[in-house]
Amino acid sequence: MTNSSGAQPPAPSGGAATTVLVVEDEPAIAQAIAHRFSAEGWRVEAAADGPSGVAAATRVRPDVVVLDIMLPGIDGLEVCRQIQAERPVPVLMLTARDDETDMLVGLGVGADDYMTKPFSMRELVARTKALLRRQERAARAAEIAVATTPDPPLVIGDVSIDRAQRRVQRGDQEVHLTPTEFDLLVALANSSRTVLTRERLLAEVWDWVDASGTRTVDSHVKALRRKLGADLIRTVHGVGYAFEPADEGSAARSEGS
Repeated sequence: MTNSSGAQPPAPSGGAATTVLVVEDEPAIAQAIAHRFSAEGWRVEAAADGPSGVAAATRVRPDVVVLDIMLPGIDGLEVCRQIQAERPVPVLMLTARDDETDMLVGLGVGADDYMTKPFSMRELVARTKALLRRQERAARAAEIAVATTPDPPLVIGDVSIDRAQRRVQRGDQEVHLTPTEFDLLVALANSSRTVLTRERLLAEVWDWVDASGTRTVDSHVKALRRKLGADLIRTVHGVGYAFEPADEGSAARSEGS
C-alpha cells in the first residue's frame, strides 16, 4: 500500500501494473484490502478521507476505485461524484449498512458495484477483476467502433439505444446512464421479451457469477427503472427480468432496416 510518500510494489512483468485506489478510513480494513490487492500484483494507492481520495484520483489516475461510503471530510457519495465528473473510472462502493437506499444513491452517482461490510476478500477481488475486464472490453469495443461502420441504433418501442456512442433516448428525451446501467440495458434489449435470469445478467454484464451478487442486479434494475420508467422492465419473481416496452408491437428493429 502506498500514500503520497510511500514506495509502490514493483509492476509485474509484461506491462504496467493495474492501479487501484482504496479510499477507506478504517486502517485495519484498508490495510487488509491493500495487502490482498498487492498480492495480485496491483499497485495500491490509499486514502483515509474524502478530500484525500479525490486528490489521489486526480494524481494517480487509477484503473479502478474501491470507495467506502462513510468517510471523514466528504462522504463517499460526493467523492464518487467528483471523481466521475473529472474522469470516468469503475467504482466499487463499500457500505456498512445493508440499506437499499444507500445502494441506489451510490449507483446514481456513478458507482458500478457495491459490497456490504463485512465482506469476503475473495469476493472483493473477484468483483474488482470483473470491473477491470469490463473496462478493457469497453475500450476494445470503442476502438473497433472507430475503425468500422458502427451498428445502427437498436430501437424497441420508444427507446433508442446507440451502442456505438453509448447513448439512450426514450421518446425525444436523452437518458443519461452509468456505464453499468447502459450495459445492463443492452443485455436486456438484445433479448427483448425474453426473461433473463439474474445469474445470466451477472455473467453478461458483470462478468462473474455468484449467488451473493444477485442483489447487485436487482439494485441496478431499480436504478434503471428510475431513469427510464418503471414500465419497461418486467420482474419475473424468483427468476429474473425481461425488457418489455408496453408500446412495442414487435421484436427489436434497427433504424434504417
